[in-house]
Amino acid sequence: MSNARNATMYQDLDPTTRAALQLSRADLSVRLRERARIYQSNEDMIANMAEKILEDYLAALATGREQVAMIVPVGPVGQYGQLAALCVERDVSLDRLTLFVMDEYLTDSGAWISEDDPLSFRAHMWRNLLDKLPDDMRPALVVPDPHDLGAVGRLIADVGGIDVCYAGVGITGHLAFNEPMTGAVDAAYFADLPTRIVPLLPETRLINAVTAARGNVARIPRMAVTIGMREILGARKLRLFMNREWQSAAIRRLAAGPITADFPASLVQTHADWSLHVVEHVLDAPEPRLA
Repeated sequence: MSNARNATMYQDLDPTTRAALQLSRADLSVRLRERARIYQSNEDMIANMAEKILEDYLAALATGREQVAMIVPVGPVGQYGQLAALCVERDVSLDRLTLFVMDEYLTDSGAWISEDDPLSFRAHMWRNLLDKLPDDMRPALVVPDPHDLGAVGRLIADVGGIDVCYAGVGITGHLAFNEPMTGAVDAAYFADLPTRIVPLLPETRLINAVTAARGNVARIPRMAVTIGMREILGARKLRLFMNREWQSAAIRRLAAGPITADFPASLVQTHADWSLHVVEHVLDAPEPRLA
């Protein structure tokens, strides 16, 4: 596609977003500089994520923390089984770790979906981490409760704050299920939103159907409970992991676009200590190609 055609296609975007989306792979790499670690494969990134969680846990304990706290996503997937294996192999107990799961799907009536549902995030954490560890090596697990939305904030205060937040990035730019707010929504207001119940945008349900339900959009819940941007941005460290080809646009908007509630991941630019862990194909330009 020519530069002239690109300009026409992006004409409805603000100039900063347009420029971000048109960054070449080389220019994006320069923009990221030392902030990003690049991996050749998803397997490499997932293995590093497991190592990083354990490394961050031990580093926090070494500072004198009595209890370490982390916010963690379900996606990307694969790291928790490897983390459990590392802990067993190295005889490292996670009994001083509290994991705050970012979000969970809800039924239309506002309750957690059943743990028997393959889409359940809390069930995923049990299957892939807690059930693979002896009882005395298990971390505490906190899932945001739609019937007590203030519990997450209280528990974070009780453990002395979040040491590290790990996150994937959604196609709408959401971190956890903090879906964008369009229009004249102040970024600072959005950044202070706490744990809450949210409706999921059609784009989110569609891409989640592709990645987790073989394209069956009707199978993806319409509602979720999510940890807020307040808790995410309040973490001492923020680590983002990106492995999907469709995240090529998202990485440009979060790293080089305007800081806006229209694209929540852009708010990481305001954080003092954030980093990216990226499979190399995510750096490719987000332009069409037909086979």
